[in-house]
Amino acid sequence: MAAKELALINGGRRTQMRGKRGQDVTPEQIDIFLATLADTCNICRSARAAGFSQSWAYRLRKRDAAFRASWAEAVREGYAKLELVLLERAMKGTPRPIMRRDGSERIIREYSTQLAVALLRRHGEMAAEASYQHDADDMREVRERIIEKLERLRQLDADRSGVETKGFDRIGLIVWAIARCKVA
Repeated sequence: MAAKELALINGGRRTQMRGKRGQDVTPEQIDIFLATLADTCNICRSARAAGFSQSWAYRLRKRDAAFRASWAEAVREGYAKLELVLLERAMKGTPRPIMRRDGSERIIREYSTQLAVALLRRHGEMAAEASYQHDADDMREVRERIIEKLERLRQLDADRSGVETKGFDRIGLIVWAIARCKVA
């Protein structure tokens, strides 16, 4: 066996050598798995592309926090790509060839109502939030509540320490800054 393929294992009283196992993978294989997962959102296909089993990938995800985080990021990226493709398909339609009676072919675009409704449901709330303008009265009310809470904290702090401060303390400085904020 080559030196690279040997690994030391603890065999009780003495250290033993073992050969490379079939499920030992390289960092390159893990990179291939994660890249394929980001492109396809398919664990089976990603594991096959990387050259290891799907069950091995799940076991590694269970015991390795860094791999688990990378896996989650790859899935998020994959879903974002998938969503972009679906948005494009909903907006531009899907080309479909149709045979005319004279034997020629014509391309028409089909639009999926079901897909459009699903995407609207998913993004409707986000679009409403993005277009919402905070009312100036709402902002003033929030600012006043924050200042009241800060003043109570300042009073609690003074009561506990028994020391009165002149000028601005930390909380006073925050209150001053918030009070100066302009509400559009």
